[in-house]
Amino acid sequence: MVTIFRNVAELINITDKRNTSISEVMIQQEMDISEKSREKVIEQMENNLSVMEKAVEDGLKGVKSRSGLTGGDAVLLQKYMKEQNPLSGHLLLDAVSKAVATNEVNAAMGTICATPTAGSAGCVPGALFAVKEKINPTREQMVRFLFTAGAFGYVVANNASISGAAGGCQAEVGSAAAMASAAVVEIVGGTPQQSAEAFAITLKNMLGLVCDPVAGLVEVPCVKRNAAGASNAIVSADMALAGITSRIPCDEVIGAMFRIGRTMPTTLKETAEGGLAATPTGRALTSKIYGIHVEKE
Repeated sequence: MVTIFRNVAELINITDKRNTSISEVMIQQEMDISEKSREKVIEQMENNLSVMEKAVEDGLKGVKSRSGLTGGDAVLLQKYMKEQNPLSGHLLLDAVSKAVATNEVNAAMGTICATPTAGSAGCVPGALFAVKEKINPTREQMVRFLFTAGAFGYVVANNASISGAAGGCQAEVGSAAAMASAAVVEIVGGTPQQSAEAFAITLKNMLGLVCDPVAGLVEVPCVKRNAAGASNAIVSADMALAGITSRIPCDEVIGAMFRIGRTMPTTLKETAEGGLAATPTGRALTSKIYGIHVEKE
């Protein structure tokens, strides 16, 4: 039986008809599309998981980017968690720290797994490895977490955009956070429909997010946006698990994100010509990094 879904509604419909999980549907679709064996498909995802794991570990040891704009914040967060009583709680801040760790490794030219892009690579592992500390999942469950995230990323990529240059940061960190949220729901035992609700709730709360990298680098404000994305993912997953639904269906939220991206001015889509990149400090940092004079607004 060939498995192909084009949107979230079709994905959930398949899980209902076959009484199976989102991750299993995605594994089957990947097998059908790639014409690879189940073992090969899972092996490739296990490799992705290993890359993510090492990136988190490296980031938590402390790294610095060549520009000097980012680095060390993941270490500060872990230190704060150990020495203080975080207002946001251990799991949420752990997700934030591991999202930051991943993106700091990316900024330091380390190896990461783009989920769905390099600039948004912290949300999925941040959420996954924080939840891991709480529920102690098997390796298989962690791999399935990535397939679930991938299923929703597949829908976004084929119906909207995962590119900051095309749709703003809502398309990157917004999509990544929503993917993570949907996967969190499945790994803790939620239903496929609850995964869809979590995705929709997360993405709704990141609609309109602009892409305005200072000096054109994937550092400021990208790293901290991944922190916000990871925390959004966890909170939205809890909302969905509590029975809260999105009044706007998941596919319609994705469509709204696509249309917002199309109407967003180019100055706010990865060009470093607007937003935070165009602030006096943003211009000054650009001048310092590249040794050129950048006019301030």
